[in-house]
Amino acid sequence: MLQIAVPNKGALSERAVSLLTEAGYRCARSGRELIVKDQENDVNFIFLRPRDIAVYVGKGVLDAGITGRDLTTDSNAPVVEIMPLEFGRSRFCFAAPADSGMTVQDLEGKRIATSYPELLRKNLEKMGISAEIVKLDGAVEISVKLGVADAIADVVESGRTLVEAGLAIIGEPMLKSEAVLVARSKEIASSPDVRILMGRIKGILLADTYAMIEYDIPRAQLAAVCAITPGIESPTVAPLSNPDWVAVKSMIRRQDSNRIMDELYAVGARGIIVTEIRSCRI
Repeated sequence: MLQIAVPNKGALSERAVSLLTEAGYRCARSGRELIVKDQENDVNFIFLRPRDIAVYVGKGVLDAGITGRDLTTDSNAPVVEIMPLEFGRSRFCFAAPADSGMTVQDLEGKRIATSYPELLRKNLEKMGISAEIVKLDGAVEISVKLGVADAIADVVESGRTLVEAGLAIIGEPMLKSEAVLVARSKEIASSPDVRILMGRIKGILLADTYAMIEYDIPRAQLAAVCAITPGIESPTVAPLSNPDWVAVKSMIRRQDSNRIMDELYAVGARGIIVTEIRSCRI
């Protein structure tokens, strides 16, 4: 039975459970249980702290898990990142008082507070900067105001919390993070069960990118609309009761749907409908 770790709380947990559920797995908890058994798919889902997931997977206790790239890197666990999951995006950055004029090189000899000491240490070494690392478990932004640190290194999403604390990002991001699927080895990553899992997840992620468009068009304009909606291989064309018209169906990128509808209407398409795709394989 495949053993997969899932974050037990927070935004990572909600989206991970939603993604796995859409992919056909039973992993939703009814309460606070730590293990959910999916008998149909022969999978155990184990709910753990996101920070601990890479450690359990790296030690071979579990086969795979969903966690953040930042947490995986900070853990130093010997895991293999096998798939980015396109949610939970963030940046690991330095931040200092907004009015300080501080640069990254000014961090030499300073105190830097962080909840990611290993990730910070690796980047300081890479930059050739010697600084004191102040390890905190949370509320890193307040450390400068309280005099515990001169600057911070933290995961930033919108940056709103930094602004509220009177801080500003300095330098370029040290790491761009997102939720990822990790495995304990390349062999596990290529196993049939994990490949099925990856295929299903990829289908859901692709479905978020694409939509299905359907419309009727005069047969004389078919070549023009096929250029607008070429589809993956080619659009599906079906005859209508009126021999001068045909129905066309094609996959399009969701973000382009309004522009494509405008273009189709301009060349004579009517009855244009765009619908969501729940899952797909390309």
